[in-house]
Amino acid sequence: MAIDLANKSELVPSGNGNGLAAEQIESLELGFRSALGYVDPSYVAGDPAAWASDFGYALDRASIRLDGRTSQELVEVGLGHADPMMREQALFEYADRNEGDAIAVLTEAALRDRDQQVRWAALWAIEKLGGVGAATALREFVADDDPEIAEWARLFSSELRTGDPEFDGRECRTTPGRTFDETIFLLIHCDLYVRLADDNTRWGKLSLAPQGLARVYGQAHACPNVATRERQLVIAKQIDGLHADGSPHIDNYLFRGFTDRTRADRGSFFFESHVQRPFYISGGADDTSLGVREAHIGFMREGCWHLEPRFKIGEASAIRYVRGRFQGWGYVNLARVAGKPIEEMLTPGNAILSTLHDPVAGPLTNAFILGTFKGKLNDWDGDGHIDLNSRDVYSTVDGEIDTDMDGVPDHPGSTCCGYRSPLP
Repeated sequence: MAIDLANKSELVPSGNGNGLAAEQIESLELGFRSALGYVDPSYVAGDPAAWASDFGYALDRASIRLDGRTSQELVEVGLGHADPMMREQALFEYADRNEGDAIAVLTEAALRDRDQQVRWAALWAIEKLGGVGAATALREFVADDDPEIAEWARLFSSELRTGDPEFDGRECRTTPGRTFDETIFLLIHCDLYVRLADDNTRWGKLSLAPQGLARVYGQAHACPNVATRERQLVIAKQIDGLHADGSPHIDNYLFRGFTDRTRADRGSFFFESHVQRPFYISGGADDTSLGVREAHIGFMREGCWHLEPRFKIGEASAIRYVRGRFQGWGYVNLARVAGKPIEEMLTPGNAILSTLHDPVAGPLTNAFILGTFKGKLNDWDGDGHIDLNSRDVYSTVDGEIDTDMDGVPDHPGSTCCGYRSPLP
């Protein structure tokens, strides 16, 4: 979601309707600018290699939207569609267009939507728009009746003010007998840039909201253990509705990298994954009609996790919140999606991860995947306690499939269910 800082003033309520004094507005604006994790060219002078070389930013300015719905249609879908995924997707697309009333539309959705995930995703989209308008809107939710909505609002609001998250005072609870110390549900927002011409002169963009991305690529959980979290963790993904027999599609990624621990309350990290996967030439997971090739897929994630000293795993503090960005390559079979409505495009497995380093997958690779993620510990059963590791993830500590969650792989070395073809 690329927002032009020069247009931030358009998002600030006019007159005194925002309920803030002039000095409060100035303080919020200064806090917002100091918390930015990127540098805007209009506010900096110096070597352009540092601020003008972002590939995603270049593609965002050059690409056309693959979602052809009008802004009015997006508002109607975002506030009224029966499918929460479709509502959330429309809201993120509307925000990504930087419409002047985007914060107002997102606020309405966060106030009255029936789906908890749509509500907290709408709050995240408000934070992404930033500025005083976003900070003011988020203040409306810090005392929400739903503790998770209230904490997300507190977290997003504090990030805009200071760059750091704030949390409530709930206690935690652990689930014994689990493989991982923590299983953190991830919100992922992804910009998918698709090359539309072989000469690289035409690009398309699809902005995937968290539930839309989860439906296509799978819902992801970050799964760290205290003993190894500074050098490795598993991202466990699950796609529902892909397999004909109704079983979940399990897709686990072992990441390794470095973590900076020069601050006791957090860890900044850069991790990479390199895994063997079936590459479906059809562009659809499980669709073997055009053949399947085994390929090695790479992916990158970087960011920062924040510790909660009140939550203990042994003698160590638990990770309460993680945020960051990721990037990789993908394959979108344009013949599968051309002319299709958005609800038919966003179906399980309808786009796949890819690699440039394979003689078959490489020439078909046509998508650059760039996005951000956030994940915090939640109270999933409503008992008033934050759950550290209650989420079901089907993975061993090394990312192998473990459907009964006993810590032993179903088939040693297998990290993704599905068709397997022999390597040449």
